Amino acid sequence: MRVPEAEFTSYYGRPVLKGPVWKWDIAAYLFTGGLAAGSSLLAAGGQLTGRPALRRAGRVTSLAAVTASAVFLVKDLGRPARFHHMLRVAKLTSPMSVGTWILTAFGPAAGVAAIAESAGWLPRHGPLGMVGRVLPPVGNVAGLVAAGTAPALATYTGVLLADTAVPSWHEAYPELPVIFAGSALASGAGVGLLAAPPAEAGPARRMAVAGAALELWGAHRVETRLGLLSEPYRLGRPGRLLRAGRLLTAAGVTGALLGRRSRVVGALSGVALLAASVATRFGIFHGGVASARDPRYTVVPQRERVNARRTGVNPSPDRAAPPAL
Repeated sequence: MRVPEAEFTSYYGRPVLKGPVWKWDIAAYLFTGGLAAGSSLLAAGGQLTGRPALRRAGRVTSLAAVTASAVFLVKDLGRPARFHHMLRVAKLTSPMSVGTWILTAFGPAAGVAAIAESAGWLPRHGPLGMVGRVLPPVGNVAGLVAAGTAPALATYTGVLLADTAVPSWHEAYPELPVIFAGSALASGAGVGLLAAPPAEAGPARRMAVAGAALELWGAHRVETRLGLLSEPYRLGRPGRLLRAGRLLTAAGVTGALLGRRSRVVGALSGVALLAASVATRFGIFHGGVASARDPRYTVVPQRERVNARRTGVNPSPDRAAPPAL
């Protein structure tokens, strides 16, 4: 008589791991941080290639997004003073500490660059006229500083998730920074496609292609490479979100390339890319949360590691699991 499959339960029905206490505001923080980074890169491209509409849209969006990121982060911390307290130390082994300093460096630079866009509204004479003449070069420097910090801002959140004990986040440590980098580029491209006329949107289209390639490659890897730990990314809400992200990304890139002479098609493509970035970030977030709730995703990989030590045979890479933390 065949023995029935074991049912994975935990002591008194509690999860094996203490799941993340983060809520939707941290998932939103993942999106707005990437949007700020991608928009600052878009603005730098517009600045260096003489495309003022791209530069302006990127700078303004970057400031708005990084401000929203700070609000979401402070909301999660509970009190604004806690953000300040995190600046008392700089711990290179802590992604949260490093991320706090990245955000602190990026925010003021993005703010100065965005404020510089108001120079054209100031009078040409008098003290305000002098301010108006100084702002553009200062804004150009600040914009490049923000763009230089942007790659770290776009990817550190992926490192932060992978540094936890949540199984499907921790095992995806090679892919999460890649996914988040691609998502940041795609969302920045979406801003450019929305705001700039087709004649200026060339850098945005190139960003869309690069971002989509990274994002789709990384998402495919986390859904196929991790064996059992890929399952949370394919099922339920995370699976629906990630599939929607893939479809929206493909639609956005296709529209950006084929509708390069149409402002309407470009705008719709931009909306699709922004929506894809939201769906991808929330899908990754909810996938990790789901893996922490189900004891199978902790127990089975641990048993495989024990069996591997007994037999001296390493488990298959497709079934590899994170070390117990």
